[in-house]
Amino acid sequence: MGDYKNFKKVGEDVRIDPSAQIVRPELIELGSHISIDMGVYFSTSAIIGDWIHIAPQVSIIGGADSLLIMEHFSALATGTRVICASDNFKEGFLNPFISSKYRKVINETITLKLYSSTGTNCSIMPGVTMGIGSVLGSNSVLTKNTESWGIYAGAPAKRIGTRDSKLILQGAKELGYEF
Repeated sequence: MGDYKNFKKVGEDVRIDPSAQIVRPELIELGSHISIDMGVYFSTSAIIGDWIHIAPQVSIIGGADSLLIMEHFSALATGTRVICASDNFKEGFLNPFISSKYRKVINETITLKLYSSTGTNCSIMPGVTMGIGSVLGSNSVLTKNTESWGIYAGAPAKRIGTRDSKLILQGAKELGYEF
């Protein structure tokens, strides 16, 4: 394990690639058994559970006042963009260097519930909650909450199927997690 003393909280078995850029570690709580891979960019507050994978080249943006919550066993695949805060394109300037007096920012928590994950190159917009066990197919854009165990794809993402939860729940139970 590296030197992660600047984080708000750090569990056991945490691996962060040296090329990951984490702008505000003091605002991030890390559980146990976490891998944050190369090229990850992270600029938000976060509560990260256990058994989490954040794959290469993931961007988690929004600033200090925004929040990402990743519950146990959730994951973000390569190239995913998690946008916890964004300018409102209908009103005001679209430039963070302009006074907030002249900007309208959408700043809402993104939550990945237990067992939820994305495919590669997805985008998740502010305020979205991925339901328990739901997944987002590669190259999809998620603008609305998902239902538990749903499979979603497209831009904007729509439900296209249902996941079987048996093996996932059995594995979590064997690892000592029952919800």
